[in-house]
Amino acid sequence: MTITINAVNFEMAKPLEDFIDKKLNRFARHLNADDKVEVKMSVIKPQTNNNKQCQIRIAGMFAEKTADTFEDGIDACLSALEGQIERRKNG
Repeated sequence: MTITINAVNFEMAKPLEDFIDKKLNRFARHLNADDKVEVKMSVIKPQTNNNKQCQIRIAGMFAEKTADTFEDGIDACLSALEGQIERRKNG
């Protein structure tokens, strides 16, 4: 699994990168070894609540969520992707 992380409009700290790696490595059981994972995070309207936008694209599936923190956004995206994987397996 190849992971690409893009941070737009902010400087990503190492703990956030470690959090994403940890979450995606746990999520990897749902994926093939050669799947590519693209994570894009951005800050929209810096002075408001729910201003962190996260997008994850994996193996033709896509999730986009907006939250108060990037961690919450990543969790929400992965939860949505788990649902897509289940539908793909059962469909």
